[in-house]
Amino acid sequence: MTKTTSFALGVLAIALASNSPAQSSRDLVGTWRLVSGTARTGDGDKGIDLYGRNPTGFVTYTPDGRMSLIISSDGRKPLSVADRVAAPRDERAEAFSTSLAYAGRYTLAGDKLTHHIEASSFQNWVNTDQIRLVTLKGDRATFRTPPILINGQRQTVELLWERLK
Repeated sequence: MTKTTSFALGVLAIALASNSPAQSSRDLVGTWRLVSGTARTGDGDKGIDLYGRNPTGFVTYTPDGRMSLIISSDGRKPLSVADRVAAPRDERAEAFSTSLAYAGRYTLAGDKLTHHIEASSFQNWVNTDQIRLVTLKGDRATFRTPPILINGQRQTVELLWERLK
């Protein structure tokens, strides 16, 4: 390898490193409130406000590497009865499809946040790793998923969070 090639590779490595946000797990510690959630198609077209215009959601990260998350769509209707198991099937289906909760451990390496799911309202995620690309700027955090299926269409989800004081 020539000195010029070696120098160029070194400059490239520094440039790539400087483009990655300097983030650590301690930057995530605390509780964050969901501001918005949007889904975009592979073409970049805005899909839907995934949880409505005014979603409710919180994610908490602890210093010892634990996390928990809950998200509810705006406009959720209460069940017609006080028994969540005996409620009519269509009401339970609606309740399930308009909320998400999970908990487990987390790791952060650069901008790659991994949720190691141990319990979830969506059982298919239990014992899986859910990857998010995270950007932290002050009291705001943006999480982006890799393309996932939403209503039968591959989309990328972007969640905007705000740190609670």
